This record gives sequence, C-alpha cells and structure tokens, in this order.
Amino acid sequence: MSTDGEGVDESGWDVEPGDEIASVVEALGHQQKRWREAAGLSAPEFGEAIGYGEDLVRKVERGARIPRPEYLDAADRVLGAGGFILAMKEEMAKARYPKKVRELAKLEERAVELCLYSTHNVHGLLQTPEFAEALLRTRRPALAQGELERAVAARMARQSIYGREPAPELSFVQEEVTLRRPIGGTMILRRQLEHMLEIGQLPHVELQVMPTNRGDHPGTGGRIQVLKFADGSAIGRTDDEFSGRPVSDPRQLRVLELRYGIIRARALTPRESLDFIEQVLGET
Repeated sequence: MSTDGEGVDESGWDVEPGDEIASVVEALGHQQKRWREAAGLSAPEFGEAIGYGEDLVRKVERGARIPRPEYLDAADRVLGAGGFILAMKEEMAKARYPKKVRELAKLEERAVELCLYSTHNVHGLLQTPEFAEALLRTRRPALAQGELERAVAARMARQSIYGREPAPELSFVQEEVTLRRPIGGTMILRRQLEHMLEIGQLPHVELQVMPTNRGDHPGTGGRIQVLKFADGSAIGRTDDEFSGRPVSDPRQLRVLELRYGIIRARALTPRESLDFIEQVLGET
C-alpha cells in the first residue's frame, strides 16, 4: 500500500454531496479519531502505522472518504479497537456504492417479480464482472479507476438477488444485438454468453431473446423495467415516456405492463432463447 500522495485516494471512495450516508461515514471518522488520539498517535504516525497516507487518514476522520475494508482492518488492529472500528464494516460496504445504485438495490431486494427489457446492453443483473468492467470502460468521459471499481462492485452486489429466499420471479428480454456486440473482446463476450446460459436455467428465471428481424413489437422506445412488490404495489420506468422517471401510478404502470407483455409474446420462448444463445456462442 502506498503512503505517497498518489496512492491515498485509491484506498476509498468520495462521499457524494447530499448523500444521507454521510452521517454514517462521519460517525466512523469521529470514532477513528477518538481511538487514534487515545493511542497517542498523530495523523501522520497513524497513517504510517497502517500503510496509508496522512491525507487519507484526515479525509476519513472528517467524513469525506469511505475507506476500503482493508483500511478498517488495519485501523482496528493498530489502534487496538477490539472490533469497534470493524463493526462499521457492513455500513461502509453499503456506503461505497453510489446513492442511485443503493436505492435501486433496495427496490430489487423488495421485489417479488422483476420484468426487464434491455435494448442496447446486457442487463446489469446478468453481467459477469469482466463484462461489466469492459462495458463501464466505454463510458465517456472515462471513469477514474476508483470510480470504475466502485461501479463494478455495486453492480455485482445487486446480483445477490439470485440467492434470496424466497426467490423472486425474474423475466428478462434481451435484444439480439446485446448478445453479439463484442464488449471487452471475444473471450469476455463468450464468458458472458455462458453465464447467461447458466442464469437462464435457474427455475425462477425466464430469459428471452428478441431477434433483430422482429419489427412488430412496442419496444422500439427503449428499456422497460417493472418491479412488483408483495403488497401489490409496483414501480416502473421506460426510456421514452414519463420523462424517463420511475412511475407508480396504476394507469402508467398498465402502459408499461401492456408493452412488456407484447414484447415477451413477440420474443423467442425461454427454451428457444437458450438455444439461440448457444448458437451465438458457437459463432463467437
């Protein structure tokens, strides 16, 4: 680990302005400072002892930086905190993800049924880490390395949905182009297709492909997402209507459900879709 000025900012994530998680990060910082001062260590001495720079130590203590797990391990050990600093590990793990991702993950955790139509990219819940990283690297302006790692980790964390009990029902419809675009190169795409074949065989997942030659469906306006909850409520979003914002009004949801239903009917069946993905894999 580096103690120079370049390395310190790679050891955590900035707190987004206005994020409610800031109070939790500040609480960690206050606790670290209290333990550090009780140990009779200055910020530079503490940073040297744990293998990080003074700048990072001070950022953590004023609540401006979300530290990585290994930083918390070292801090708890050096300060002899007996697990008090480590107790914040789970909260920091949540805080590391951008606010929008945390909000989406909370909705996905509550959902009992998810209906997801993707037009340009493989859906995030279907992506491998390597594919997600390659896809995020196409963004412009380019993400800094720390931002890239944070985004990939957040996307992968959402996939814990597959291990939920009881499992939610997941319905994916992917446009054919998303299976053929060589994001990250041939080998990354091949592993992505293999992963989709694995996910598509889960009992609570229906994965369908919309062939490019199907022109008679109402998905030309972009992505559609509908999440349904146990209490009968739902939330949805589409790219081309309602200003692209999430909606929960029953009349607006009916529009999205109608579109999604027709899209599913026009797409290949789940069995046909897995065969199609296998065919694309063989051609890749």
